Amino acid sequence: MKTHKFCQSCGMPRKKDPQEGGTEKDGSKSLSYCSFCYKEGLFCHTDTIDSPKKMQDMCIKMMKKQGMNGVLAWIFTRRIPKLERWKQ
Repeated sequence: MKTHKFCQSCGMPRKKDPQEGGTEKDGSKSLSYCSFCYKEGLFCHTDTIDSPKKMQDMCIKMMKKQGMNGVLAWIFTRRIPKLERWKQ
């Protein structure tokens, strides 16, 4: 399986993940998803984040909360619909 540089759910650089990646059911590190999006082989927040648009909105909100300019946050989230989790 390919190791991705960016989370294939939210687009965050995996190197910025404090947990160094999400986890699979067997406890191994995910090669595709960050710890904010994926734990124990399941996606997190599926009750509220069920589309790329909702993921973009949440990511923009979090980046702005951390002090990032809103336009820059929007630019960073533009590729979310093209990530593996959201491809149809």
